[in-house]
Amino acid sequence: MIRIGSGAAGVRQRGHLAALMLLALLSALLTHCIRCAEPSKPSNIILILADDQDVQLGGMTPMKKTKDLIGDAGATFVNAYTVTPLCCPSRSSILTGQYPHNHEVRNNSLSGNCSSPQWQKGPESVAFPFYLSKQKYQTFFAGKYLNQYGTKAAGDVSHVPPGWDQWHALVGNSQYYNYSLSVNGKEEKHRDSYVEDYLTDLITNRSLAFLESRSPQHPFFLMLSPPAPHIPWTAAPKYQKEFSDVKAPRDGSFDKLGKDKHWLLRQPVNPMTASSLAFLDNAYRKRWQTLLSVDDMVELLVKKLNSIGELNNTYIFYTSDNGYHTGQFSLPIDKRQLYEFDIRIPLMVRGPGIKPKQTLKAPVLNIDLAPTILDISGVNLSSVNVDGQSFLSQMAPSLRNGTERPFFLVEYTGEGQPISDPACPRLGPGLSQCFPDCVCEDAYNNTYACVRTIDGEQNLQYCEFADSESFVEVYDLASDPHQLENIVKKVDPAILQVMNQRLIKLQSCVGVTCRDVK
Repeated sequence: MIRIGSGAAGVRQRGHLAALMLLALLSALLTHCIRCAEPSKPSNIILILADDQDVQLGGMTPMKKTKDLIGDAGATFVNAYTVTPLCCPSRSSILTGQYPHNHEVRNNSLSGNCSSPQWQKGPESVAFPFYLSKQKYQTFFAGKYLNQYGTKAAGDVSHVPPGWDQWHALVGNSQYYNYSLSVNGKEEKHRDSYVEDYLTDLITNRSLAFLESRSPQHPFFLMLSPPAPHIPWTAAPKYQKEFSDVKAPRDGSFDKLGKDKHWLLRQPVNPMTASSLAFLDNAYRKRWQTLLSVDDMVELLVKKLNSIGELNNTYIFYTSDNGYHTGQFSLPIDKRQLYEFDIRIPLMVRGPGIKPKQTLKAPVLNIDLAPTILDISGVNLSSVNVDGQSFLSQMAPSLRNGTERPFFLVEYTGEGQPISDPACPRLGPGLSQCFPDCVCEDAYNNTYACVRTIDGEQNLQYCEFADSESFVEVYDLASDPHQLENIVKKVDPAILQVMNQRLIKLQSCVGVTCRDVK
């Protein structure tokens, strides 16, 4: 113990000691402030991408855990859209942040640029995982990538796209059993054992193992792409008796005649046959059953993040590549049309700075996912070639300032066969995705581009078809939410002119010009 004497000497000693203590305190405070100013580890990010999950027709109903653990814990976007309603071009838009007319993936075929050598050399080489790896993110992918991925003409399983540290990608289109994976460039074959092979659960288990083994010094990014609820709709054994009384909803445009629509919508049998109704009801029910395993995936991921102390520093995105229909306008099942049920998608996000239980109405697109993820990671967005924009400012205003888009583009290039379908010769060549009763869901001239406007004054959709009719469809969704009446002959010609000019600009936009169209 230090003893301080009395008198003048003692006063000097006490003053000197007080000065030393004050200096030590200031030094500690300064050190603390410097540490506060030091950048913390960037936030982790998880993107869960379902396959063909609608939101308009109740596709999120089975996802009770997901809505609780992501939606209620963060933000739900009620006007989220895909810029093209088909798997491969949509996923290419998610990876690049670009409209299809810029990444040039037109459909699910190799000739349509799906996972082609041209795609691999161009857009894929600078997709957002490439930038995340430069930010020192530990990256993990599992599930369906692109429909032609892993085929011999697309580079085989040895092709691993840039930016991925761990790669567990499905070869080809969605399956639940009897498939092959590319595991870091080597083929891994799977059969039909539920415990070992059921793809949704395999994705879950491998992602949990990655989280357990990752380095705590660096942030991580996981992209998980389960097959559900894509055909063949194979549910886990424990869920195959769920929703036994569920049928596809009969409201809105269900089994309505598309009398004033593009010719493809005028050809279905109406009313639908009993066999078609039974088929689509079965599809609807099985789709819901497959989603229960995805709901389990979300729950297990959140629990794992919590157990490793990373939940509060992780953004979790949940979305789908496109919507879906089951009986709308008498079309049995598919997703390639311009209507809300096919282009509107689920989107929920939780994470740092996002207040819980938010419902956000501003339009958000799947091309916005890449810039938002890169924004979170710290990438300067002005250095990246994207058509979309970050929506971090919408769900976490305290972190960013930003603007909302008043309108956007939806585009699709129809897919057909050069010969007539043997079951439907009277329809001639050029169609595809044909069902019994000669109802075909797609065709070469099912090629369209739409402007979708959502703001305080308008809720409109304007679409032009690239066909011999130059067909135009216009809908006022404020008064006609199910798009039952094409009002092209009733609407003010001045509005048509404005929408046409917007469409022309958007169809040729690149980068910033896609965000600044007036």
